[in-house]
Amino acid sequence: MSEPSEITEPAVDAAVEAALAAIAAANDSAVLKQARAEHSGEKSTLAKLNALLRDVPNDQKAALGKLVGQARGRVNQAFAAREAEITAAEAEAQLAAEAVDVTALPSRRRTGARHPLTLLQDRVSEVFTGMGWEIAEGPEVESEWFNFDALNFDADHPARAMQDTFFIDPPEAHLVLRTHTSPVQVRAMLDREVPIYVLAPGRVYRTDEFDATHLPVFMQFEGLAVDRGLTMAHLKGTLDHFVKSIFGDEAKVRLRPSFFPFTEPSAELDFWHPTFKGGARWIEWGGCGMVHPNVLRSAGIDPEVYSGFAFGMGIERGLMLRNDVQDMRDMAEGDIRFSQQFGMVV
Repeated sequence: MSEPSEITEPAVDAAVEAALAAIAAANDSAVLKQARAEHSGEKSTLAKLNALLRDVPNDQKAALGKLVGQARGRVNQAFAAREAEITAAEAEAQLAAEAVDVTALPSRRRTGARHPLTLLQDRVSEVFTGMGWEIAEGPEVESEWFNFDALNFDADHPARAMQDTFFIDPPEAHLVLRTHTSPVQVRAMLDREVPIYVLAPGRVYRTDEFDATHLPVFMQFEGLAVDRGLTMAHLKGTLDHFVKSIFGDEAKVRLRPSFFPFTEPSAELDFWHPTFKGGARWIEWGGCGMVHPNVLRSAGIDPEVYSGFAFGMGIERGLMLRNDVQDMRDMAEGDIRFSQQFGMVV
């Protein structure tokens, strides 16, 4: 297929049709993996069309970004559905081919436990789904446009530098290991109709040191609400309910003015930790604010009609605060003794 020189609806449709045909023709995992590399990987036509977004005029970025984003979403959904079908078929064939001797002595293995980070992530998700929110997910290898441009980061913003971000070779692919789960929020705005209420938990990557308080790979959850008439009062009320659910009825929040490229106004979130070891106190946990109008425009949403709020916190820090974990490295090193002390409930 020839290199695309501009983003047009026929070019996008042709790339999607070629991808869907390859997906339908895949009859095993290996063929599907090859099709994914050809039609969804960094050298695929859709990826190249996505890279062209950097060069389109600003007044066309929202419409063309939505066109390419929805096309990639459609292809990824088709891959996921076909992968599930093939995996199920291959598993069934493997089970049929294997004979199991039910009279054999069982092997004695030490019982494990779910990782406490996973348990806390599930608890956080339960709080928001209980309020009617959706859980949203996205790729960990992300387009630079979704990770930075659509979130109102300037081209020379320090967060884009190699000192903060893992870039994927080759540089012209404009791919990064996502530095936050905010790209999932952009994808949610492109894929869903307003009103939108989503929580985006997941793994993120930054070039931090591996020490007691920093990890280069860590877990984060971010929330996004877009609707008519949302204000900072709705944001504060949501966060107040959340911290009470996680830390007890005596917990409460306060917001301090701050700055983030993707929110305006922005705030740092502090919460009153009623059971903190050493005495109750205010503790900083994350950032939040009203979604910047430029971010809404990037997703094709009129900021004159709709407003939104967003927030984000680290799950590792939440576990440290909630369960008095002193060293983040314990969460990453895989020692089963660390998980076992939490049992099955966090």
